[in-house]
Amino acid sequence: QLQLVESGGGVVQPGGSLRLSCAASGFTMDYYVIAWFRQAPGKEREGVSCISRAASNTNYTNYIDSVKGRFTISRDNAKSMVYLQMNSLKREDAGIYYCASYWTYLNDCRLNRRDVMSWGQGTQVTVSS
Repeated sequence: QLQLVESGGGVVQPGGSLRLSCAASGFTMDYYVIAWFRQAPGKEREGVSCISRAASNTNYTNYIDSVKGRFTISRDNAKSMVYLQMNSLKREDAGIYYCASYWTYLNDCRLNRRDVMSWGQGTQVTVSS
């Protein structure tokens, strides 16, 4: 059974950093894109970042404009883990962060909710002074 479990959320001051982790089990990441989405209160869930399937060997990554230069997504295939390093956090980065996955044979990734096949339970990120 495909399962995604997030961890690493918490409370951080503006300008601070957090690293989110997503543990994948029940499937091989060879043909699955792993993505991070977030949802703030009263707002729609939006894609934040994604990384291409492990079998692509390209480590293609994609980010929404608002996090470029501040967030970094990475993957440890041996551990079936995907990480989201978040630096210079802003209040508008707060929300519940979800790990998500979808199957593909392509070597890139997209931040489209309609592609997602599986979701994690989410981890809360609060940015407050």
